[in-house]
Amino acid sequence: MATAQLTRLVEEQNTVWQRMLDIRSAAETDVRDLTAEERANWDAAEARLTEVSGDIERMNKMAALEKIDRGQIVATSKDSDEREGDDGKKRYAEAFGLYLRGGMDRLSGEQRVMLMNHQVDLRAQGTGVDPAGGFLVPDEFRNTLTETMKAFGGLLGLAEVITTSTGADLPWPTNDDTNNEGEIIGENTAAGEQDLLFGARKLAAYTFSSKQVKVALQLLQDSAFNLETWVPRKLGERIGRRAARSFITGTGVDQPEGITTNAVVGKTGASGQTTSIVYDDLVDLEHSVDSAYRSNASFLMHDMTLKVIRKLKDTQGRPLWVPIPAPGFPATINGFVYSVDNSMPTPAANAKSIVFGDLRAGYLIRQVLDVQTMRLVERYAEYLQVAFLGFSRIDGMIQDPSAIRTYQHAAS
Repeated sequence: MATAQLTRLVEEQNTVWQRMLDIRSAAETDVRDLTAEERANWDAAEARLTEVSGDIERMNKMAALEKIDRGQIVATSKDSDEREGDDGKKRYAEAFGLYLRGGMDRLSGEQRVMLMNHQVDLRAQGTGVDPAGGFLVPDEFRNTLTETMKAFGGLLGLAEVITTSTGADLPWPTNDDTNNEGEIIGENTAAGEQDLLFGARKLAAYTFSSKQVKVALQLLQDSAFNLETWVPRKLGERIGRRAARSFITGTGVDQPEGITTNAVVGKTGASGQTTSIVYDDLVDLEHSVDSAYRSNASFLMHDMTLKVIRKLKDTQGRPLWVPIPAPGFPATINGFVYSVDNSMPTPAANAKSIVFGDLRAGYLIRQVLDVQTMRLVERYAEYLQVAFLGFSRIDGMIQDPSAIRTYQHAAS
């Protein structure tokens, strides 16, 4: 990321914001409405503020993608490759790169055996191994895929994420002991009893496909083309967009349970607020979450919802939205940080357009460690193209319903 450019944008954002505050302050001091000139200046400043804020968001997203392109992803997962040592992982990555460019024919006997020993076994899902073949991707490929998904799905970077080595169903215990408390006992009095009650939920591993990505044979033959980065990035973008939508609005039936699907509504807008939000509603939403969670709470919303909230003021006329004070510091809404995920619903009748609470405590994402990719040669041979197909097994669910609440717009 160009640090100097980001600093300039943050400074301009704060300058424009201060200009808007000065315009409003002048009118409030004189106890009058804005003049025509002041309204024009305000509108122009607000338009520029929107542009600058958007540029800052885009630069932050670009930084995540550039990090991928520069190969700065640090592997954090532990799998069977660690047992093979660094040399084994390097040899496997080289073999996988040759497989992407030329298929099995380009591999030596040792490399073929190496890939075959790393075929993905889908039997844990109740599905047979695909006879067409599919190989585990090397660490660099898998981690690039994960990071790209984070760039396109805000919730993935906020929720608790666990990684498992297989796709077998994973029981997940739950407990809510908040209605129980201790007691005061008198002398020579036996202590009472109160058992801990545990519930159980289950995390599956639903298969998300990238659809086919076709690559011209000429590019595969061009060693200057960074295929090892380009392919996972494209697969990650596609899977990431679809997974992000499931994490937000998934039904929970043969797909992840979205965070808005079964979350408790903390505040419903009054009649007529089908697309609008008022200050009091946000305060009520914040306090619908128990104070035990609010120290780590944040907002999650679509960019169009943020646009509505940026125009809100508190009872003292102060804007709820506060811009980034300096690079490295987040913008806030009523003192809480926020994240934009454009898979969230936009303001509309009955829409749950805002999630508030401790998102890490409230939502759980399960990823299966093994990512599978397939190389389709014959299907597009007449077009001199080779297709790649990626799969990732994922699930998600609300793990602590008390940690999050939603804002829902009025029905009419």
